[in-house]
Amino acid sequence: MCSIFFSKIGRLLICLLLINSASAQKQSVPKPVFDDPIYHGAADPVIVFNKEKKAWWMFYTNRRATTEDSTVSWVHGSLIGIAESKDGVHWKYKDTANINYRPDNGYTFWAPEIIANKGIYHMYLSYIPGTYTHWNHPAYIIHLTSKNLLNWQYQSTLPLSSNKVIDPNVLQLPDGTWRMWYNNGAVGKTMYYADSKDLYTWQDKGKDKTIGRGEGPKVFKWKQQYFMIVDCWKGMDVYASDDLNTWKKQPERILELPGIGNDDQAMGGHCDVVINDNRAFVYYFTHPGRRKDAPAPKNSFNDKRSVIQVAELHLNNGVITCNRDEAIDFKLK
Repeated sequence: MCSIFFSKIGRLLICLLLINSASAQKQSVPKPVFDDPIYHGAADPVIVFNKEKKAWWMFYTNRRATTEDSTVSWVHGSLIGIAESKDGVHWKYKDTANINYRPDNGYTFWAPEIIANKGIYHMYLSYIPGTYTHWNHPAYIIHLTSKNLLNWQYQSTLPLSSNKVIDPNVLQLPDGTWRMWYNNGAVGKTMYYADSKDLYTWQDKGKDKTIGRGEGPKVFKWKQQYFMIVDCWKGMDVYASDDLNTWKKQPERILELPGIGNDDQAMGGHCDVVINDNRAFVYYFTHPGRRKDAPAPKNSFNDKRSVIQVAELHLNNGVITCNRDEAIDFKLK
């Protein structure tokens, strides 16, 4: 009798474990978290909450990975794609942003940054006047505004340090003013910054001498400290600051070593960080075909293809770490 009883208990426990395991699998974050269905070249994501739609919108550089090209023109001619999600985990392609600034016959949009302030959305966007087959071309940062995140009106071209500027990132300072960090390609892809009192008029402040070379800066405040993550082409450098003026780089990079998840075996690039319920989530892109152990043929579709991944950041003794293979369960609130 006892053996039958414990046998039933054992079967019940196994069933419960299987149910819990299935539940955990349903709740786990997919890899990749988003793959653009049009060109399969999603990169440089930024995440913003659309108050009207009550949903999260992801804006990203819509690289044309399906284009047959042996140069770099496939990285140019890109629009800004939009994906939508109710929870920050399950994303669906929505559209491309309607950007009312196309003064040239050919044009390229890269790496949007979006700030919500006083009922207005502000986009700072890298604009390249053409579709080039090389990297030696001008690039500007333009300012656009919107009330619905879909239709964007041109405001100005920012008077910055050179005509080779990309990858803006904006944060409000403790005194209520605003600061933009950006990449200056005319000076070895170093970090420069500019300040504004109203998000419309900007004053360039020159080079940030405490930040090394890199692109796609992302500055955020988390657990009473400021951090900056910079794409250094070897994964991500992480910096910390108490005052947003002087930065100190932590010894270890994140998202440099390959993961084991689907399409996550290559280093991470140009990211956004979402702080939600005191947790920090990094949305980054990878080129799945550029894994070191099995690289795709140069200039092939698999070499160009890029997808968006997400992982959780952890903070221990002032140092940020990221295990891209960690199973995470979350819904953005």
